[in-house]
Amino acid sequence: MAFYKVVKGTALVGGGALATVLGLSHFAHYRRKQVNLAYVEAAEYFAEPVNREPPSREAQLLTLKNTSEFDVLVIGGGATGCGCALDAVTRGLKTALVERDDFSSGTSSRSTKLIHGGVRYLQKAIMKLDIEQYRMVKEALHERANLLEIAPHLSAPLPIMLPVYKWWQLPYYWAGIKLYDLVAGSNCLKSSYVLSKSRALEHFPMLQKDRLVGAIVYYDGQHNDARMNLAIALTAARYGAATANYMEVVSLLKKTDPETGKECVSGARCKDVLTGQEFDVRAKCVINATGPFTDTVRKMDDKNAAAICQPSAGVHIVMPGYYSPESMGLLDPATSDGRVIFFLPWQKMTIAGTTDSPTDITHHPIPSEEDINFILNEVRNYLSCDVEVRRGDVLAAWSGIRPLVTDPKSADTQSISRNHVVDISESGLITIAGGKWTTYRSMAEDTVNAAIKFHNLKVGPSRTVGLFLQGGKDWSPTLYIRLVQDYGLESEVAQHLAATYGDKAFEVAKMASVTGKRWPIVGVRLVSEFPYIEAEVKYGIKEYACTAVDMISRRTRLAFLNVQAAEEALPRIVELMGRELNWDEKKKEKELETARKFLYYEMGYKSRSEQLTDRSEISLLPSDIDRYKKRFHKFDADQKGFITIVDVQRVLESINVQMDENTLHEILNEVDLNKNGQVELNEFLQLMSAIQKGRVSGSRLAILMKTAEENLDRRVPIPVDRSCGGL
Repeated sequence: MAFYKVVKGTALVGGGALATVLGLSHFAHYRRKQVNLAYVEAAEYFAEPVNREPPSREAQLLTLKNTSEFDVLVIGGGATGCGCALDAVTRGLKTALVERDDFSSGTSSRSTKLIHGGVRYLQKAIMKLDIEQYRMVKEALHERANLLEIAPHLSAPLPIMLPVYKWWQLPYYWAGIKLYDLVAGSNCLKSSYVLSKSRALEHFPMLQKDRLVGAIVYYDGQHNDARMNLAIALTAARYGAATANYMEVVSLLKKTDPETGKECVSGARCKDVLTGQEFDVRAKCVINATGPFTDTVRKMDDKNAAAICQPSAGVHIVMPGYYSPESMGLLDPATSDGRVIFFLPWQKMTIAGTTDSPTDITHHPIPSEEDINFILNEVRNYLSCDVEVRRGDVLAAWSGIRPLVTDPKSADTQSISRNHVVDISESGLITIAGGKWTTYRSMAEDTVNAAIKFHNLKVGPSRTVGLFLQGGKDWSPTLYIRLVQDYGLESEVAQHLAATYGDKAFEVAKMASVTGKRWPIVGVRLVSEFPYIEAEVKYGIKEYACTAVDMISRRTRLAFLNVQAAEEALPRIVELMGRELNWDEKKKEKELETARKFLYYEMGYKSRSEQLTDRSEISLLPSDIDRYKKRFHKFDADQKGFITIVDVQRVLESINVQMDENTLHEILNEVDLNKNGQVELNEFLQLMSAIQKGRVSGSRLAILMKTAEENLDRRVPIPVDRSCGGL
């Protein structure tokens, strides 16, 4: 068995005229960002994509069935797998890709959303004099520059602050960050700099100011990870790759090599997860790019194959946007247990993470309450005491499984580098394992290079450096203005569409429904507080979305931003998808149930909802209990001991507030712990106690009842003498 550890030495940096490599719009983008990015050298020649639009899933399945033999079959639709498919097809290889779930459904959609070289890896490289780690950082910094170049709509440079609380740390961290800039060389996004205490608090006002000495700011990239993964898959499909999600590999096909007499992998038996239909996909070369499930596929080839992957769980949480500045992240370089925590603005929210601990491999990783609280405690250490970090402010949480490459006997995943390996089995199965999001392209190049060499495929070098991904070529930072002017979209919605779909945003805008309002003219939102519109559901189906989970988590990012908002949008999303995909009522109910289960377990809804249960302790002062009882009895006028929708409607009508019955039902259901259709006094007191402790926030019933009480108290009877004695 051939076993290669792949790490490159020098980065490939480009030349060429600015207008030639970037085009005017991209020059404007980088000028706007004020970054000094060395433009990555594109391949000498790119053939135009064979498809103007990606073929439908049905068309792709027909291609998979009817092609006698592909040159390359890639198993796995994450960033690396899709990168391999794009690399292979742009070299001229007949390429297929199958994914058992959705594109980016695993680790690739559950990252920290950073495109980075790895500050901590550079630190380890210096401390341990590890040339391999150094080369990995160097390679990642080159790939960071390339990714910002080829998908400018989905990625952008982000300044990250490293607060310093001890004087001696200031020169230490400054030297490390300056070295990071130096290693990046001409690919440095913008030079790092030091801030005084006062300037640091100006940029990050919610920072803990006691003992603060100053701060260092450096630059890395940030992206929309699931949409980036999808852009790679769609680009591969446009260049002619037969890509299909929801296609599970049941077994590997083998044939005997007439020259050597050895058994060789020659394809895979695939099953359409949506229909149950099975068929063979034959290929000269099979690439295993299945992330955490690497060893599962390797054991299909050889049941005695030794494990080369050690999975590690990384949990992230999302909090409201007011926890961080809009354009400045934070790095905690040394948490209480030695991990690194990032605290970053993302999609107008704040993302915090990550943890790093050994885990079992599963298709449905669940964030633990322990990990959520660990992140919250670390965040509290860095934020001002004026900012109350509440458990109830966690709007979503998820766990991603990193496929780290390690000695199987190692127990410490935190010390493992994310170097990637290319493994070639006796039967010719090519496996790519390890690595990280930022280096997906170079990993794919190394993998296809190894496949070409081992299987003697006659093609040229990789052409993916500088190759624009779907939506990137004609994007410009002012594209959203045309969407507002030409279609009558809200500015926020237009900005979101431009940043999500790039130059394909016009196609989404054309599908947008008329609102019936003076403004915006088109673009009906799925939920009021997020800029996602109904047209994205229709367009998402063109992007191979097959389930409601695909739509709420990877075509839109609602599930990753706010699980309650995602749940509210689900019925409408299922209704729209049902129309397009001809779902019957039974199928719609199943989709709703599956999506709610996904939100409940995998996106942190379970942990969030468990902050308020029928076993929750009531720890309120007697004066608070009396106050909340009085508020409750303003609604429970009949002294029943509980309130219903009818009671709430009666009070709202008395203060001239209108609210539809479905909304009221949702509001009461959030607090109705025993699900009997009514909120009892004890449930209301449990809610108020949980709110005081910070375990619950944003309760619509609590806010509604408080507002109604204030309005009722302001209604003072008009004295008769003031009205001239009446009639």
